[in-house]
Amino acid sequence: MTQPPNWPPRGGFDRHIPLPPEQPPTPVQGPPQQQPADDGDGRPGAFGGTGTGTGTSSGSGTSSGTGTGAKLSPRSPLVLIAAGVVALALVVGGVTYLSTSGGDDPGAGAAGPADGDKSDGIDGPAAERPPADPAARPSLRLPAPKVAKRQVDSVRGSWLIDGTYAKAGVNQIAGYDAATGRKTWTLPLSGQTCAGTAGVTDDGLAAVVSEAGKRAKNHRPRPCTQITVFDVNTGDKLWTKTVRQGTKDRRFEELSLSGNTLAAGGGFDGGAAFDIKSGRILWQPDTGACEDVGYRGGARLVAVRKCGAYGKETYDVQLLDPTTGGPKWSYKLPAGSADVKVLSTRPVVFGVGTGHDAARTINDILTVDDNGKLTSKIAIDHKKYDFTCEVGKTEGCAKLTVGNGRVYLATRQHAVSGRSKSAARTSGTTNEIVSYSLETGKPTGDRVEGGDHDIFPLRMDGGHLLAFKTGAYDKGSEVATIDPRTMKQRTLLETPATATVRNAISGMAPGEAGAELHYAKGNLFIGRSVIGAPYADDGARYTALGFTTD
Repeated sequence: MTQPPNWPPRGGFDRHIPLPPEQPPTPVQGPPQQQPADDGDGRPGAFGGTGTGTGTSSGSGTSSGTGTGAKLSPRSPLVLIAAGVVALALVVGGVTYLSTSGGDDPGAGAAGPADGDKSDGIDGPAAERPPADPAARPSLRLPAPKVAKRQVDSVRGSWLIDGTYAKAGVNQIAGYDAATGRKTWTLPLSGQTCAGTAGVTDDGLAAVVSEAGKRAKNHRPRPCTQITVFDVNTGDKLWTKTVRQGTKDRRFEELSLSGNTLAAGGGFDGGAAFDIKSGRILWQPDTGACEDVGYRGGARLVAVRKCGAYGKETYDVQLLDPTTGGPKWSYKLPAGSADVKVLSTRPVVFGVGTGHDAARTINDILTVDDNGKLTSKIAIDHKKYDFTCEVGKTEGCAKLTVGNGRVYLATRQHAVSGRSKSAARTSGTTNEIVSYSLETGKPTGDRVEGGDHDIFPLRMDGGHLLAFKTGAYDKGSEVATIDPRTMKQRTLLETPATATVRNAISGMAPGEAGAELHYAKGNLFIGRSVIGAPYADDGARYTALGFTTD
């Protein structure tokens, strides 16, 4: 394969009322479908009233090694089977990348009130301000396309920017006005999406990797080889490209952004990086006994590199120069480490799984300084903390986030003394968000009470922590902003408390690994990454739900 100019070998070298009409899925072929007045099943709209009626809402004001050479053989079939089983289980259980963002979230907002100061360890001011009334109305309900029985379709990828929400569908991406849910553009794709960038560039560009063609009648997935970059605001396509490897195109399963560098990895064939505007290949890692299995972008670009035969793999975490691919340092993990999850790139924080369940969990959280030296290690008690990770994904963990020199985690539900105030808590259980210091590896004493809700970290907003709250029997779900010094909560948005809305949100499983959960400037969107035949009359019938306080 001809290498691009300046190609460096790596490794061996140093949302109250009114309710909008339901948005029908756009057919892959043929004219657009007519929008139904009901939910498409012959009965009144599930969110209350008819498709254009009204709903109610409830609001409250309230260390180091050196890089290794070459590329690894393809991943074990056992890993592929496990990934497929997990994806199917998410559909059957009602699931949706989520978009739980770390402290280096590329989609974080602009500056807000001066309530943060780097001098005391807080990561800066917050952009999200609590509204006078956080009660939200539904803005979008996007029905899931029909899926063949016992089949799973991939609709990975969603983005929220400048008043536009974009969501991948079957063989396409569509853009919607964030406040009204009106479709504003459609971008056809070669096939079903396999992955999308977590965020966008400063000028609104995002990318997806999709299958090489539409699935045949046997519904067998096609190779994930087609990378497409597009403008989220307009739906305009900048370019589509494949990377040739011998007689075949390289396959990818993850995309990451760092500045104008788009890094593609997570497949069987190593990685590659592009200039996101031109599509020019910037670099490709060398091949041989090692491979780049995935990347995480944001403030910086971090690679996870694997070497050795199946069952004897070793892993390195590397901080890369995004324009050349050269490692600035490399941290070698002990033997027995597996399925590394990068949680943040500034600082570099990653989780490591070990043992039989390593593919979908984290046993230890490690922090590495700017010289590639280990600064702290936090052992994770799985009986105490509630988070989930996707199999084979470098960025695929939910319910934990990094910021303010801490890692924030949700605890599991546990018993509380006294009688619960909510009927949803008849068993007397609750949970909290707590944190550990990345400098010392010890608990900080931070504590955010979930109360009648289940609560988990969503993303950082400067130094403020954004949390998602759901599960209460008689209340809507909430997005809250949490002051990093006092741990005081203020509500940014609360969804309607109707049973139909609560059931729909629950069916979307917003806290699961692979979920797509976005909040910005009074707009909340919950989306699916995979879809299957609906198993019940709830969120499984939708590809995305939106709510707004506008």
